[in-house]
Amino acid sequence: MSSSQSLNIVLIEPFFTGSHKAWAEGYQQSSQHNIHIISLKGIYWKWRMHGGAITLAKMFNEYIKNNGIPDILLVTDMLNLPVFESFAHIDDIPIISFFHENQLTYPWSTQDRDKEKNRDHHYGFINYTTALRSNKILFNSEFHKDSFINALRKFLKQFPDHNELSNVDIIEQKSIVSYLGLDLKKFNDYKISSTNKIPIILWNHRWEYDKNPNDFFQSLQKIKSVGIQFKLVIVGEEFDTEMPIFTESRNFFKDEIIHMGYCKSFEDYASWLWKADILPVTINQEFFGASVMEAVYCNCYPLLPTRLTYPELFNDTVNALHFYHNANDYDNKLKSLLINQNLGHNLNEIAQKYDWSTMSIQYDQLMNST
Repeated sequence: MSSSQSLNIVLIEPFFTGSHKAWAEGYQQSSQHNIHIISLKGIYWKWRMHGGAITLAKMFNEYIKNNGIPDILLVTDMLNLPVFESFAHIDDIPIISFFHENQLTYPWSTQDRDKEKNRDHHYGFINYTTALRSNKILFNSEFHKDSFINALRKFLKQFPDHNELSNVDIIEQKSIVSYLGLDLKKFNDYKISSTNKIPIILWNHRWEYDKNPNDFFQSLQKIKSVGIQFKLVIVGEEFDTEMPIFTESRNFFKDEIIHMGYCKSFEDYASWLWKADILPVTINQEFFGASVMEAVYCNCYPLLPTRLTYPELFNDTVNALHFYHNANDYDNKLKSLLINQNLGHNLNEIAQKYDWSTMSIQYDQLMNST
């Protein structure tokens, strides 16, 4: 397809909330192509992966009845693509899948009922068949692509026969790294230039187990016990049932907390990110790291683990001071940052390149080459 040709793209998103919604709308608004989003509300994630495809196929068929066949179908990892295709009038439309996450390597909560009963394999199988059916698979980091391919090979080997291991190579050959696009420039409107006498530590992730708040707060408890001063800003998406560590921390850090809770307006969220100084990251699961990249864009000093996607995105060789190797190294480096306040070197320039003003061009080129 010509690079100057404007394409009609239908984007299918079964879980339209959070980073999934932001990504879909961000690409729609910044692309040179015409992108129509068909989505379901971002609740009941398991049911979305099981049953969402049938409803979305009906919605897609209604769309093509009124608008004709699109040039490209862009779907995400939570769609059961083979089921969708069974009910949707796809014909020979090229299909591109974007994987925000995958259920083969995503760490499940120990309290999940399916995990307790060892029933979680089906969701990984949906990811597998969706990838196999797609013409291209886009992963939001090299770490994500490699971890999925490696886990898929192990996953298929556990079945008794006809495990079709050659399909892993087929999927790998169709796989491309396409980093997450973010609307970062909108933070510029709320930029605050201030110097805090007492450093402000930031948490801006979802309040969930995979973000590992236990290690985050437990380390701060030890730091507080030796008399090192700091302030705390805790933002990010909350849920109906609060994890005990957040409830406990409200009381334990009552003298340090200057804000704790979800920001209802983007202005409030952006302002807190610009005000904060240090972003200690203890996350156990991350395939890209949108919340980390937003904070880094706002000049927060990140303290990152030498695992997951962070060495790839932030170059742990060039920026070794921003990385820790283990829990002891983490505690020592965080203490040093708080005491010495040597926060002069931020990584804002790294974050800038993931703004949609740059990423949409790369995405559009991928669409044009399909």
